[in-house]
Amino acid sequence: MGSMLVIGIDAHKRNHTVVVVDEQGRQLAHRTIRAVRGDHLALLKWAAGHGSLRLWAVEDCRHLSRGLERDLLTAGERIVRVPPKLMAKARDAARSYGKSDPIDALAVARAALREPDLPVAHLDGPEREVRLLVDHREDLVGERTRIICRLRWHLHELDPGWEPAARSLDRPRALNKVAVRLDGLEGLVARIARDLVDRCRALNIEIAKLSAEIEALFEQLAPSLLAICGCGPLTAAKILGETAGIRRFRSNSAYARHNGTAPLPVWSSNRSRHRLNRAGNRQLNAALHRIALTQTQWHPGAKTLIARRKAGGDGGLEALRVLKRRLSDVVYRALITDLNTALAEAA
Repeated sequence: MGSMLVIGIDAHKRNHTVVVVDEQGRQLAHRTIRAVRGDHLALLKWAAGHGSLRLWAVEDCRHLSRGLERDLLTAGERIVRVPPKLMAKARDAARSYGKSDPIDALAVARAALREPDLPVAHLDGPEREVRLLVDHREDLVGERTRIICRLRWHLHELDPGWEPAARSLDRPRALNKVAVRLDGLEGLVARIARDLVDRCRALNIEIAKLSAEIEALFEQLAPSLLAICGCGPLTAAKILGETAGIRRFRSNSAYARHNGTAPLPVWSSNRSRHRLNRAGNRQLNAALHRIALTQTQWHPGAKTLIARRKAGGDGGLEALRVLKRRLSDVVYRALITDLNTALAEAA
């Protein structure tokens, strides 16, 4: 039986650079291929010529490597994803200088050798579809917000003494009132304002359709997640999409580290303390924050926890951080439950 080879890949939009290393991290071969399916299949034949025991290591940038990962996984290959910060450390520790695609691919391979518990790549599941829907909805909401800001400036120019109520122009009734006031006004500013009102109406319809689609999807996809107090369909969709597969986390602690709710130890001598963790996935952290804020108002257990922490000397924000760490475990268990249910139904 031969030794295990690690194949590091530095992925780009139009091409991928590949480096083969042995178990000691010594470079054996490298090549650059185009980011097309034909070259992906040729890469498999080239890799087979170096040995049958191999592990592929890809820098974790799935918008660039998704097609390559899909072709390799379909062929039965095993892939691990290397976070960019790990390959940066491997590159700094090398004796070579500079930065190039072969150097980056070598750093990816050596990082995979050094780190035994890297996340394993899987074919995209429903989580990717959820994330695409949520991201598309958020893009439309952002576009509507920008249009509303421009519309308000035009309305102010037309009539400085009148303005719609704050945060009201995402509702049809408020837009109808604006359209009535614009009716009959002449000039370019009024015409642009009417166009913006029409665009807001169209965006409202698109956003509502996407919200309904996400809600219908989640009634079947994540019932345990939706059962958590304060976790509505849109928040649940954000959590599922940003988690990108709960199987890649070996424990609830690893998941808390990923979402930034695990506090960081900052202590020396005999004084032990922790501080806020500003690392991790901030979108996922924000979703947990929304759930925590809702539970402080409506969930008896959360209200009791906050009161107990404050009585013990914690401030309001520190007590909220403790609640978010507990919620991370609750969300982790819910995602595991929903995954097991889906696997059981598929079997």
